[in-house]
Amino acid sequence: MATVLPPKSKRQKLAESKISQAQQKIDLIPEHVPNVVVHLQASDTGAQLGGELHIPGNTTAQQLDLLVNKLLGTEDDRVPYTFSLLTSLTNADSPIIDITNDLWTSVLKPGHKTTEDVLTLVYTPQAVFRVRAVSRCSAAISGHGDAILATQFSPASSARMVTGSGDGTARVWDCDTETPMHTLKGHKSWVLAVSWSPDTKYIATGSMDNTLRLWDTKTGKPLGDAMKGHTKWITGLAWEPYHLQSDPSNARVVSSSKDQTIRVWNAALRRVEMCMSGHAAAVTCVKWGGQGWIYSASQDKTIKIWNTSDGKLVHSLNAHAHWVNHLALSTDFVLRTAYHDHTGQVPATDEEKVAKSKERYEKAATIGGELVERLVTASDDFTMYLWEPKKGTKPIARLLGHQKLVNHVTFSPDGRLIASASFDNHVKLWNARDGKFIFSLRGHVAPVYQCCFSADSRLLVSSSKDTTLKIWDVKTGKLHTDLPGHQDEVFAVDWSPDGKKVASGGKDKAVRLWKY
Repeated sequence: MATVLPPKSKRQKLAESKISQAQQKIDLIPEHVPNVVVHLQASDTGAQLGGELHIPGNTTAQQLDLLVNKLLGTEDDRVPYTFSLLTSLTNADSPIIDITNDLWTSVLKPGHKTTEDVLTLVYTPQAVFRVRAVSRCSAAISGHGDAILATQFSPASSARMVTGSGDGTARVWDCDTETPMHTLKGHKSWVLAVSWSPDTKYIATGSMDNTLRLWDTKTGKPLGDAMKGHTKWITGLAWEPYHLQSDPSNARVVSSSKDQTIRVWNAALRRVEMCMSGHAAAVTCVKWGGQGWIYSASQDKTIKIWNTSDGKLVHSLNAHAHWVNHLALSTDFVLRTAYHDHTGQVPATDEEKVAKSKERYEKAATIGGELVERLVTASDDFTMYLWEPKKGTKPIARLLGHQKLVNHVTFSPDGRLIASASFDNHVKLWNARDGKFIFSLRGHVAPVYQCCFSADSRLLVSSSKDTTLKIWDVKTGKLHTDLPGHQDEVFAVDWSPDGKKVASGGKDKAVRLWKY
């Protein structure tokens, strides 16, 4: 006897009718839209390009891209651009509207402007290279005796990577041959933080044994004994930006600790230069900015900003209602990579390296003709705040939406997006200019620990307690690739600065490398 399917429920019929209606609604662009007058303005310098231009009101983003390249004379070596509309030239806080498809659907149809208005379109260059999404696990390398708590690629390439583990060691890996190179032994407890110096000569590791250690990246040998000073474990590390170093052979590194202090160490002399105390609880994260400030986040609900020349407190940012877990700078990527870029060409002399680092930093940080370094902070109070400390201690925006604590936050390399990872199983994307919510990336089924952008800012990887990594398409907010493979929680993830590999580590003690 044939099985007869039961009749469809009212809910199923309603859902099907909604889908069919949505499929029938095709948003057509009218063929004859009156011309509009536009001014093209560079996002970094604010300079106008080409005077007043009369273009059709249904011009697409691709056609605008071709127009800008033609006016700049870069047709042979085309640079991709994104476009956004300035709704007000006088009010800096006015909303900025991105041109996603064309002028008609993004600007004219919603009523932001009419064909009688002059449209000021800001063009921003995208990364000239495109990173391909990793899609397979090329190696699962064992070696650590306990959970992997931190991982970071070399700023120069995807060939070298360091991990810190609960077994008291850090390891340097050759990612080309997918084998361990050096085991960095010396710490007596968990290695909680690892950091590669911008010139790739040193690795700094911070541990629960309250000490900091420096290692030679080529030999894997320690540079002297443990550097003692903190009375509780190290929670974060950050190197002095390369363009601020007066003498590259005298690099400095800053550490944050549960003992409520931040210490600046001279790597060559291996001693404390400054000790900044002012927090009333454990310091959870520290960053060294490109304008001579150190930023620290703490469980005392504050973010403090310190002057690197004398160690004095510059600002104290108070807005969060609970512990501040993490902070990120809009210039993090360019500070990490210094003079290394996607071409792989390294300047010959120290002076040229400093000059190139400074040039890359200023290019990344310049918005509207001025240097801007923004800060985003994530907290246990389920919120984040966006700050611009040079302009004052009031936040630009409060980022609301997460339902549980926000564990990790990061800026895209181009400084235009913010991604946040939370214990509510979601990753969220935000506009880094005004803090407006963009997408909620849903797919994980357990808390998300970390997230990291690809070098071209077009993809995002996230790691979770659900044992998976996920690659997301930043433009659409859709899941690009699901990467299962880990046997347990994935605590740490990093995408190499050249975009070729992703590394992850977690509770299953295995380092996994992912390729396309």
